[in-house]
Amino acid sequence: MLRKIALLSVMMSISGAAFAAASVNGRWYTDGKDSIVEVGPCGATVCGRVVKVLKNMPNGQPPIDANNPNPALRKRPVQGITILSGFKDTGKEWVGSIYDPRAGKTYKSTMVRLTNGNLKVQGCWGIFCRSVYFTPAN
Repeated sequence: MLRKIALLSVMMSISGAAFAAASVNGRWYTDGKDSIVEVGPCGATVCGRVVKVLKNMPNGQPPIDANNPNPALRKRPVQGITILSGFKDTGKEWVGSIYDPRAGKTYKSTMVRLTNGNLKVQGCWGIFCRSVYFTPAN
């Protein structure tokens, strides 16, 4: 009986590992290569923060969070803000929220590490979704 229980627990741990989504941790160029986002653990979830802005605004100034719904945050620089938050592993993908500083809106989001090494990030508003692809930044 003990042998069956031990075998069952080993099988469950192996099958649980087989259903984990691929890690999304790392540094990633955003879709337009205008910034680098660092994705990693944030307590019990995964989040991503803009660690470097690579393109300034047309006036030469670093971009700010001008469209944030909170007026008190509209002058903060985009560099340093968390744009990916609350991501949890569902077994096949990571599910959480993405903040778009260009629109000042937060959307439901999924992330999946693709076999080519890129990261597919999808944001959805209702049934309407848009996917972007982040590439590894070393």
